[in-house]
This record gives sequence, C-alpha cells and structure tokens, in this order.
Amino acid sequence: MPAPLTLLETSSNLPDHADAVVIGGGIIGAFAAYYLTRRGLKTVLIEKGRIGAEQSSRNWGWCRQQNRDARELPVSTKSLDLWERFQEETGEETGFRRCGLLYLSNNEEEIAGWARWRDFAKPLGVTTHMLSSAEAAERGYATGKSWKGGVFSPTDGIADPARAAPAVARAIIKCGGTVIQNCAARGIETEGGRVSAVVTEHGTIRTKAAVLAGGAWASSFCRQLGIRFPQASIRSTALSVSAEAEGLPDTLHTSGITVTRRGDGGFTLAISGRGRVDVTPQQIRFAPQFLPMFFKRWRNLAPGGLEGIRGGHETLSRWKLDEKTPMERMRILDPKPDAATVRLTHQRALELLPELSKTKIQAVWAGFIDTTPDGVPGIGEISTVPGFILAAGFSGHGFGVGPGAGHLIADIVTGEEPLVDPKPYHPDRFNNSAWGKVADF
Repeated sequence: MPAPLTLLETSSNLPDHADAVVIGGGIIGAFAAYYLTRRGLKTVLIEKGRIGAEQSSRNWGWCRQQNRDARELPVSTKSLDLWERFQEETGEETGFRRCGLLYLSNNEEEIAGWARWRDFAKPLGVTTHMLSSAEAAERGYATGKSWKGGVFSPTDGIADPARAAPAVARAIIKCGGTVIQNCAARGIETEGGRVSAVVTEHGTIRTKAAVLAGGAWASSFCRQLGIRFPQASIRSTALSVSAEAEGLPDTLHTSGITVTRRGDGGFTLAISGRGRVDVTPQQIRFAPQFLPMFFKRWRNLAPGGLEGIRGGHETLSRWKLDEKTPMERMRILDPKPDAATVRLTHQRALELLPELSKTKIQAVWAGFIDTTPDGVPGIGEISTVPGFILAAGFSGHGFGVGPGAGHLIADIVTGEEPLVDPKPYHPDRFNNSAWGKVADF
C-alpha cells in the first residue's frame, strides 16, 4: 500500500492567463503558490497527478533546525515560524507542532559531532540540549536501554505528510488561487527569450512567471529548455504501523532506526540515509558531478533495479509540446519498496521499542528523493530563461523547509526583500564542482 494521503477535489477549468504558474503540487510548489496568491497575484498551481502524492507524503514529517547544514539553517528556522503562522492564518490543519526532536547514541564520535553543531548554532539563536548518559536514558526510557548521550532540540517539530500539502492547496483556493490536478505541464513557451506561457496537456496558460517545483521530474523538464540541472534520485523505503503502542516519544532518531508519530497516532519507521540507486540514463549522465556525494554517503546506498527506468522521471528524451509526455504516462511515482529494508526496519524498531510489538504494519511505501551534487536545493531564476524559476533538488529536506522555500520563491517572483539570502541556493553553482561542499547533514 502507498503512503497515506488526504485526497482533494479541485477545479478542472484551466485559466487562459495568470500572473504566475507553479508546476508541481508537492509541499514546495504548494507553499510557493500560497504565498504568491496571498500577495495578490493571479496564481495557478498545476499538478500532473494528486497534490502531495509523491515525496511530500512519503517522508518522515520532520521540521527541524537540528543538524542542518549551515546553508539550510536560515530557511529552516524561518520555516518553523511559518508552519505555525500558516495554521493561524488559514485555520487549515497540517499537523505541525513543536514536539521537539530526540536523538540518542552510543557512538562518542557522533555525540561529539552533535556538540560541535550545538556550538555552531547557538550564536544563531538555535536551542539544543546535549544529553548526558543519565538524561539520555531518562528521555529514552521507552527503549529500556542505556545510552552514552544524545541531543534534544525542543523548538523543532513535526507535521503530518498525509495532510500538509493538501491543506496548503485548500488555503490557496480560499485565497482565490487556482489548483488543478491531473494536468501535466509539457513545457514553456517564450517570447524574446522570456517566459510567455506554460503549455499543459489541457491547454496553454499565458504567464510571465513559471516556477518549476517538480521534485524528481525537474531535471528532465529542464532539459526540454536546454537547461542543465544535475539531479539524481535515491529510492527510499519506509513503513507505518498502527496506533496501539503507548508511552513512546513523538520522535526518536538513532543510527539504526528513526521513529516518528503520525497524525493518526501510529508511527512512521525508517532507516536514515538508507536507499537504493536505480541506474537511469540521467544517473549516468550526471555521475561525475555526484562523485563527491557518493564518496560521502556510499555506506548507506545499495544498487537498485529498474524502478527508475519504469518511473520515466530521469529520461534524457525530448518531447514536443503537442505530444504525450512521460509525466502523463506516470501520474504518480510509486516505486516498489525494498523488501529487505522493510524487514530490517521493522526488526530494528521492535528491538529498540518493544512496545511497538503491539502494533501492526499499516502501509509500506517507497519514494524517490531528488538530490543535488552538494545536497542543497537549487532555487533561483534561470538567467538563460528569464521568468523561469527553478525550485528542486531538496535532497530529502524539502518537507520541513517547505514554508520557507515557498516564501523565498514568492520573494524571487515578486522582487520583494528575500526571506533569507538566496545566493547559497542559486542553480548557477552547479556549474562548479561539489568537492568539499557536500552537506554535512
């Protein structure tokens, strides 16, 4: 069964013009369209399948500052405030709450790394509590184990992946924006080198601003415009269990397993960083740029199969604007979960938290995490196609920073003072090597 998702009914009437068109109805695209709509722009959000149906509903739901790379920390901090503000502004429920995130470890080197991050983040206003052995055992009482130490970040939290993107889409509609599902964007038209329209399978929308928040599909879409965007997808597997377990922390991360309480009271179980690399033409094309990432993360990666080919999202083919595209043949990327990872994840969770033996597996799923060579997203206007703003490659961090990223995208489109410094995210950096620049966390 795929990851749970709140289904949403939306319009099927395609406007003939808009101030801005956002392509991709995941958490990034939804928040970008929300902030554009709130600023009075006639905004259209188009999604080839269902709102939030790909990675935005398949992640853990963590909204964190803790252990963020220095380049992502500012937008992470802003995002936490915006998650709260969104619910106050709209009355829509995303499941966000600052429950705190708990990390436990018996590895002294890992604990020392968390302490170094605490020292780095403290001057920036981030609150992190390092835990002694006794404090770690107390907070991790449900494990029944002793720990050398840990860390607790009280101002971080979680939101519900099943509800969040659909909730933002409903807010867009309330604010007067348009959301259209089952409508794939085929490409961009230009006049004088600038964006003039977005061509969809159901017609053309005239616009001067197009935001591509296409997740794992972004690179192949960019290729149609002659834009080189190095991107590779990792197939990650997770599962959820039912709500019978009592007395467990809302969140718990160890090197072996990560456990997160879901909105229905059950838990999402996953192994951090573990994934399959499904070889595709795009993977091969960009392999040299991903060598720094591979050398840093190879211990958690394993060879995959043909799921990437089957998905069609990493094709090197080009298509005409009047013909069916790979996005229309694969409305929702729903790759096959890795059975070995499912068994290992469940086993580790039961060993760590015996109370979970009272639960049953509810759902098992996989998703494609779109990564960049340095593990930091690409956000910015493409200089060769003015009016075209790329927002992709969030490398497994997109859900938590969704509000901040969406706000920053709206800032770029409207020319307003940016929420955070946009320079570290600009796609132009992919013209250079990622050696020595791969994100630490």
